[in-house]
Amino acid sequence: MTEIDGEILGRAKRGDARAFAMVVEYYHARCLRFAQQMLLSAEDAEEAVQDAFVRVYDSLPRYDESLRFEPWLFRILANRCRTARARRRRHESYIAYGELPANVGVPPDGGDAARDELWRLLDRLPTEQREAFLLHHIEGMPYEDMVTITGAGVSALKMRVKRATDALRARLAGVSRG
Repeated sequence: MTEIDGEILGRAKRGDARAFAMVVEYYHARCLRFAQQMLLSAEDAEEAVQDAFVRVYDSLPRYDESLRFEPWLFRILANRCRTARARRRRHESYIAYGELPANVGVPPDGGDAARDELWRLLDRLPTEQREAFLLHHIEGMPYEDMVTITGAGVSALKMRVKRATDALRARLAGVSRG
């Protein structure tokens, strides 16, 4: 099953708390993975996911069931991630923390230098490119769903994915030579 059952979604839309809990349970892991990859902070990611599900719950009565649910959910989540990244950048621009270890903001899987470097490089991409890259290559979303999530056109999204991929290749090539 690639999406939650329409009957469960319909019950959630009508206020059935158990049905909504099933929706959250079904999508939570994917949403958390996406948020962690966007924000590179487990705490920020969990907050963004929780906030997204609160917004989904509040907006569910207005959700148009003729549209696919997953892109609608990820659009809300992507907006929460963008807001969290912007808030973090504003906060960091006002507060100087001194020297930080090189691995700050890198997922704590550890042990794989190439993967750690990839996360650092992803964090340096512009938000739009990072988001498009993650949605397409990590979440496996088709461009049509990405249009719903981001509000950008298919050609713009393809260009963002290409630019992100090219930038990552160039930076990774520089790391392997360096």
